[in-house]
Amino acid sequence: MTPLNDLPIDFAMDHIGVAVNSLEEGFQFYQALGFKEISTEIVESEQVKVGMIELQNNCRIELLESTSDDGPVAKFIAKRGTGIHHICLRVQDVQSCINQLKSKGYQLIHETPKLGAHNCLIAFVHPKSTGGVLLELSQPQ
Repeated sequence: MTPLNDLPIDFAMDHIGVAVNSLEEGFQFYQALGFKEISTEIVESEQVKVGMIELQNNCRIELLESTSDDGPVAKFIAKRGTGIHHICLRVQDVQSCINQLKSKGYQLIHETPKLGAHNCLIAFVHPKSTGGVLLELSQPQ
């Protein structure tokens, strides 16, 4: 196994995305755990209202409420129900990650980074290339 400090690109867990019917309903469980705050924003490009729950280790839980009946999260919930939608890795250079994966034949949903939550550049890797998990790559700006 390659030691972490020898990896060519720095990676960190950024968040786990959870599809919910509504942020209010989804946040109730986390309130029962003792969480008091959730920051929200609309991400038009993904047709979602995002609720971020901050954890102490600089990782977050991202609740995803669809803002459209035909948006990606609405389609996910209709097909699979609520639950884990994706995991997100924080990277320093999302375009380099895209290029590296593309050169090795992996299937991407986005071949060009786009603007996501918290003003980050994002791209998604297709679950067919990751063993069934939708993977988001996120570069803070």
